[in-house]
Amino acid sequence: MRRREFIASLAGATIWPLSARAQQSRSTRKIGLLVNYSSEEPEGQARIKAFSAALRKLGWIEGENLRTEIRYAGEEADRYRRYARELVEMLPDVIVAGASASVAALQGLTHSVPVVFAGVVDPIGAGFVKSLARPSGNMTGFTVFEYSIGGKWLELLKELAPAVKRVAVIRDPSIAAGIGQFAAIQALASSSSEMELTAIDPHHPAELEKALSEFGDEPNGGVIVTASSSSTARREQLFSLALRYRLPTVYPFRYYVVGGGLACYATDLVAIYARSADYVDRILKGAKPADLPVQAPTKYELVINSKTAKSIGLAVSAGLLARADEVIE
Repeated sequence: MRRREFIASLAGATIWPLSARAQQSRSTRKIGLLVNYSSEEPEGQARIKAFSAALRKLGWIEGENLRTEIRYAGEEADRYRRYARELVEMLPDVIVAGASASVAALQGLTHSVPVVFAGVVDPIGAGFVKSLARPSGNMTGFTVFEYSIGGKWLELLKELAPAVKRVAVIRDPSIAAGIGQFAAIQALASSSSEMELTAIDPHHPAELEKALSEFGDEPNGGVIVTASSSSTARREQLFSLALRYRLPTVYPFRYYVVGGGLACYATDLVAIYARSADYVDRILKGAKPADLPVQAPTKYELVINSKTAKSIGLAVSAGLLARADEVIE
């Protein structure tokens, strides 16, 4: 009798930890992040930090009830496909995608894993969702701006440098956003007979160097850099060329200006990552992406780097500096 009691108690002791581990496993949720920058970039670290902090406020604690897998694709096109596959095969509860390239890679692999995009320009044009109000598939998220902001960039460039008569627009025509942003700038430029617009579509750094050197040889030129993963990857080269040819340049996001660019009128991408945590929380609690409308930015900021202005010999008007939300000295 004692022997049977001992075996029963031993079996109970053996079964209990297995049961507890299974329960713990079920209570831990898994999310993936596929982002368009390297792990060393301060801007990328700031976005992930804001996202994680927002999740903590919602009760999701890394190592307790949450496990996060991050993949940094940077500028390598094959990394997006490879890392997207890795994340999908992990069967996460939701994946956060940091740019159009990330979302496109995931779209080709899954129609069941929920995807929240944090910083896409044109989700309808790219085919990620059917409508902003009712996405209808496994994807939803947050846009970075509307195309009409392209007109604002052109107006800002003219305010920064009134002598500008020629504008080079650096774009990526392989994505819907590249074409849409250029069209918005072109629509405003066409209303002025004095404004000459040139599209630059560099596929390689050498092409960018050649195009901007030729453009910079003529006077009264300025540049607008539209949003794309390729522009993000080549921003140091853009800063260098703008300085060399003294080209006033407007950029799509604040981190360009912090890094040495002249100016931007843009939304805060760090804030978008923080907002995306709310959708992740809802999905983890049972909501479907199809029922969560795509959200647009609620605030834009004018940021000017006065040190860069001085470096290219540009005197920014006192009125424009006074209107800026941030002036980097």
